[in-house]
Amino acid sequence: MVTGLLNVLEVLFVLAVVVGVGMWSVPAGLVLAGVLGVVATEREQARRKGTAG
Repeated sequence: MVTGLLNVLEVLFVLAVVVGVGMWSVPAGLVLAGVLGVVATEREQARRKGTAG
């Protein structure tokens, strides 16, 4: 329950930051969203790899 809530809060915070940066500069917002997407993907892959082995 708590982990799910923290994940939702993390996603909302990241979206707020990306939207805020995007309102200032659209290219910077797109770059930031791409970098954060890669980071999120790597974190999830590391989490799955850690639980599988």
